Amino acid sequence: MTPQEHSAAAEDLLQAERTHQQIGLLTLQHPDMDMDDAYEIQNAIYRAKLAAGGNVIGWKIGLTSKAMQYALGINIPDSGILFDDMLFENGATVPKDRFIQPRIEAEIAFVMKSALGGADISREDVIAATDYVAPSIEILDTRIQRADPATGKPRTVLDTISDNAANAGIVLGPERHDLAAHDLRWVGAITSRNGDVEETGLGAGVLNDPIQSVVWLARRMAQYGQSIEAGQVILSGSFIRPVECPSGSEIHADFGPFGSVDISFA
Repeated sequence: MTPQEHSAAAEDLLQAERTHQQIGLLTLQHPDMDMDDAYEIQNAIYRAKLAAGGNVIGWKIGLTSKAMQYALGINIPDSGILFDDMLFENGATVPKDRFIQPRIEAEIAFVMKSALGGADISREDVIAATDYVAPSIEILDTRIQRADPATGKPRTVLDTISDNAANAGIVLGPERHDLAAHDLRWVGAITSRNGDVEETGLGAGVLNDPIQSVVWLARRMAQYGQSIEAGQVILSGSFIRPVECPSGSEIHADFGPFGSVDISFA
């Protein structure tokens, strides 16, 4: 893809976000696109949102579980950008017209006290740079059709990366924990919608250790001349399958002693 095609795809995705009208699969429009093209489209969205006055508050890591990687035929995670207008208060209600097809995932969030960058970042570096960890919910949305209506072809990881890794919102629980005090592999969540348990999972589903997920992100960002900054939030990846959130959904993610997070959809 050319730089002009990257910019045009980014503008189409931004327009879909504004109008709530999904666009077709980019992988059908550009069958030869690769992962570098997908991240270039994401970066064009990043530049456009900064130019419009947005601020970056962190990063998300997706496709960290083997189940999701097998489903999409890949063997690595992906990443996206968190902007300030994506942050929701714990217990808030999302307006009815905010998203197109919202879903949620339960995750462990890292909040950083110092910058983290470089291709040789280690697990110990992540621990040293982390201020605290907290329970969280990620809100997903898709500005690209999940499948092409004419052919039935599903979107691929390249479509998802282009669409800012399907990121749309973040909810942090009020609890703050010292990273050294927890084995995050054993931190889990029972996620309910309208009182019914929909999904359960453990932190070990995230690359066997959510800390390792942040290591992956920092190293990937270094390849593009980027770094994690102090104060930013990192969503380390979901250990449950996405839960659909049609209008009227009330979500409760119970992390046990680690805390809980709530969000509703009008």
